[in-house]
Amino acid sequence: MSNKMKTKITFVLVVLVTAIVLTSAGSAKADFTFGEPTNLGPTVNSSVRDFTPSVSADSLTLYFSSNRPGGYGNLDIWVTTRATTSDPWEEPMNMGPTINTPSNGEHPSISLNGLTLFFSSNRPGGYGARDLWVTTRSATSEPWSEPVNLGPTVNRSSDDVGPSISADGLELFFQSNRSGGQGDQDTWVTTRTTTSDPWAEPVNLGPDLNSPTVDGQPDISADGLILFFRSRKPGTYGGSDIWFSKRATVKDDWGMPVHPGPPVNSTASDSGPNISADGSILYFHSPRAGGLGDYDLWQVSITPIVDFNGDGIVDSKDVSIMVDHWHTDEPTCDVAPAPWGDGIVDIQDLIVLSEHLLPVFLAHWELDETEGGIAYNSVGDHDGTLNGNPLWQPAGGKLNGALQLDGIDDYVSTPFILDPSKRSLSVFAWIKGGAPRQVIISQIGVFGGTWLGTSSSEGKLMTGLSGMYFGALESESVITDGQWHHVGLVYDFVALHRHLYVDGVEVTVDSDYVAGVPSDGGLYIGTGNAMEPGTFWSGLIDDVRIYNRALSPEEIAALAQ
Repeated sequence: MSNKMKTKITFVLVVLVTAIVLTSAGSAKADFTFGEPTNLGPTVNSSVRDFTPSVSADSLTLYFSSNRPGGYGNLDIWVTTRATTSDPWEEPMNMGPTINTPSNGEHPSISLNGLTLFFSSNRPGGYGARDLWVTTRSATSEPWSEPVNLGPTVNRSSDDVGPSISADGLELFFQSNRSGGQGDQDTWVTTRTTTSDPWAEPVNLGPDLNSPTVDGQPDISADGLILFFRSRKPGTYGGSDIWFSKRATVKDDWGMPVHPGPPVNSTASDSGPNISADGSILYFHSPRAGGLGDYDLWQVSITPIVDFNGDGIVDSKDVSIMVDHWHTDEPTCDVAPAPWGDGIVDIQDLIVLSEHLLPVFLAHWELDETEGGIAYNSVGDHDGTLNGNPLWQPAGGKLNGALQLDGIDDYVSTPFILDPSKRSLSVFAWIKGGAPRQVIISQIGVFGGTWLGTSSSEGKLMTGLSGMYFGALESESVITDGQWHHVGLVYDFVALHRHLYVDGVEVTVDSDYVAGVPSDGGLYIGTGNAMEPGTFWSGLIDDVRIYNRALSPEEIAALAQ
């Protein structure tokens, strides 16, 4: 890279980092790759066995196996859909008698274009215990065709199950106990030159990926460079664990398997991995605690590691490392598309890095003014307007000044900031005083609600965000004791959970899924959205912050210092 180009990139990054430093209380940490697994809930999961998920490229359709009532055989393939990725999954539907029969149908794998579905079945017409089959359709609105057996080149007299089709349709990975393997069950792959050509003789993936025990249920990522699979090889925590292997290109050999460890794997049998096309979510099945039946479907978010120098902090040093490797294939800096990269360090990687350099502010009312009727937003145009007669306390805040409200008619109104149904959000404030039922922050409108407030009985921290449909979330932490408390709400758009924090510690989280309810109203700081008597805050509010993503526990702990 030329010095001129490097200087230009450096300048852009320095401007970015400067903006970050001016609006951030500290550096973000990015020392993890997987979030906390969450159960897909009682709409999708049943009291019996639900397993082997396969999600469509747009993440709006999820195929899986189940032996729930209402099927055609012992095991059938079911499908659930949703309108957008922020909507909950709908009631699963059986795929019908064309796909499902009195025999077992399981282990679906949907193609990238959604027009081809591979699966396993022991239906008549096969060559072994279970065979690999395929069904097609001409459009996603058309019905599926009669399934076709993949034939004796792919299927044998053995047990051939768990297919996973590559994005280009030229590689088909599967599990088999046929002869020539490394153990009881192995992962194999068959290839073809074009999608019109027949499948070639399957090849065992060798002793590095396969072990003398049970390996299989493979899942190939959309870029073809990551292979997830389940294994009972040494190092597992439970009956079987999820592992993955990487390769530099689709023509290279697979690297040594990596065990993600907890929380992806548990002491239960964790299997059936399936990564979304964008690489942000890993679906799997597990009988771990917290489920609803025998095996349940779970999901876990995947976040790229952008701490390039491994010092535990994402800061300007990591920016410099990215600059040094700009337009190269340096794997440590190639973090986009998340989480595995695309072979070049470019603007996509810069965007991912910038998201981890700081929590991205949407609004920050420092409330440090000494006079006047405006609470200035230090990072945007969303200045607040004082109503009633709140008093500025230039020396009485937790962080410099604060705003004192009388609990009768004092509050701050702001323009529209964000729609909770479209993204993650985090909102935090320092407070002192207050009483039961009073509100710290609320959103105006029919579907608005209390973002942060206190319970009606004992003054415990609660949130009514999305409460109209999903109920309020109340903690056991009393915050009306006259002491300064750092309080906050995190709504995780990916995991569909609300988290409440007091003084840097999570005090409660939803046990079930909660979708964000749409709202286009502004905010009230210091009263409920209907301004009912008794909801006005009586005490001090300081340093109100709103971010457009879910902050990590480490970031929240740093804010509370």
